[in-house]
Amino acid sequence: MIKGCIFDLDGVIVDTAQHHFQAWRRLARELGTDLTETQNERLKGVSRIESLELILQWGGIELSEAEIKQQTIRKNEWYVDQIKHMDKHEILDGVLPFMESVKAAGCMIALGSASKNAGMVLDILDIRKYFTSIIDGNKTTRSKPDPQVFEMAAAEMGLKPEECIVFEDAEKGIEAAIKGGFKAVGIGKKEVLTEADLVIPNFIGRDLNSILADLNN
Repeated sequence: MIKGCIFDLDGVIVDTAQHHFQAWRRLARELGTDLTETQNERLKGVSRIESLELILQWGGIELSEAEIKQQTIRKNEWYVDQIKHMDKHEILDGVLPFMESVKAAGCMIALGSASKNAGMVLDILDIRKYFTSIIDGNKTTRSKPDPQVFEMAAAEMGLKPEECIVFEDAEKGIEAAIKGGFKAVGIGKKEVLTEADLVIPNFIGRDLNSILADLNN
């Protein structure tokens, strides 16, 4: 029986991906390389340090550990400056009605995000009230595809993995959910999120009962 739903943030609840892309690309160019949209897809669900390490690898650039840390701080400052101007219009269509249906069904809601700015985003959008548990990059020590973030969210809700559905838009997030023993619903394209138990393009017209019915088919 499903008792909880765990949501990734970026690309699932709100589309902050473009803000991340702009900040990472600005940094890449200042370091003498570039970042394509295809490469940016591989940064989804990846920690800040690991993201920069990938960019450096693609650009053939070497930095010290201290320099890497400093550059991630710069990128985050640019990103935070952008998200401060977000409003509720940036919440993806169908998300709020879907979360209302989860609440109406008596299920709990948690956030499971690699972002260290997740709490700030929830507050800016005034949606923290929906969440029983908020697990973000400030609380975790291991990145997706390790299931730690989802395991911690389930534990805070007092639930077992098999009692929770994870909603993710990234391959690494789906992999993490499956590894942890969760039901995994992908938000995006079936040809990309091939390991998910169910893939939907978005939450428009969806409620928890329709998701459960499709998972059971």
